[in-house]
Amino acid sequence: MQYRRLGRAGIKVSAVSLGSWLTYGGSVGTEGAKACVRAALDAGINHFDTADAYQGGQAEVVLRQALEGVDRGSLVIATKVYWPTGPGPNDRGTSRKHLLESVDRCLKRLGTDYVDILYCHRFDEETDIEETVFALNDLVQQGKVLYAGVSEWPAYRIKEAREIERRLHLRALAASQPVYNMLSRGIEREVLPVCREEGIGLIVFSPLAQGVLTGKYRTGEPAPAGSRGAGNERLMREENLRRVERLRPIAEQAGIPLTQLALAWVLRLPEISSALIGASRPEQVAENVQASDVRLTPDVVAAVEEALK
Repeated sequence: MQYRRLGRAGIKVSAVSLGSWLTYGGSVGTEGAKACVRAALDAGINHFDTADAYQGGQAEVVLRQALEGVDRGSLVIATKVYWPTGPGPNDRGTSRKHLLESVDRCLKRLGTDYVDILYCHRFDEETDIEETVFALNDLVQQGKVLYAGVSEWPAYRIKEAREIERRLHLRALAASQPVYNMLSRGIEREVLPVCREEGIGLIVFSPLAQGVLTGKYRTGEPAPAGSRGAGNERLMREENLRRVERLRPIAEQAGIPLTQLALAWVLRLPEISSALIGASRPEQVAENVQASDVRLTPDVVAAVEEALK
């Protein structure tokens, strides 16, 4: 396993990380989650990602159970706060109240005294950004959070947060978690350059485009009922499926599975600290982590770019 710095922060994360969105505490039972986490640990994954909104907090509970007995200092655990967690008007967003109270609940569910990374899961248009930045700084000073991050924030909001931090001498944002894969490349225009400039590490989610880049869906064939593809019309567009078909021979010629091509393509960028995978079976983890050691040649990268047109 390759380990990379989180931007300019001193902490290092595994190039492939394991997440729990749509899986642990939901479609994947506790024993299945434990098997995937064990496979991840065996493969050298040290970074595990979850959120308070995943399965109503149950994903955090299952992750705690799966990591029971593992040396806490060897782990990089991340969670997120923003989405509603209750019916009240303050049970959502990134206000000081919601952030501080939610982190205490997250720590209890995770069974730990601190999280390594706390993300603001989205930008909160109803809370002044200075309030959010101050709250994150206080959580870091309290030792409940080691590094603060944001998820799916636009570039100008990331810049705004960093300007406030510099002006007020607050702790700097260390991480950004956007979606990034061969079919969703929006961060290349603005977010990636801003994070490069500011020294913010990128831990990207959905590197396999919710399974589309595994090659399991075919043009002209409906997605199986209950699959992720069945509920995602944007990713399942015919043009995307045709792109995947053009990627198959490139992976075959490179001698790697399509999943590893997709992950290695994401990891080709030095600004990417880690690619966050999901898994329902340990075999998926074992195959995906091998992408950490794949180095794509310029010819392969060029062929991928041509296939994605």
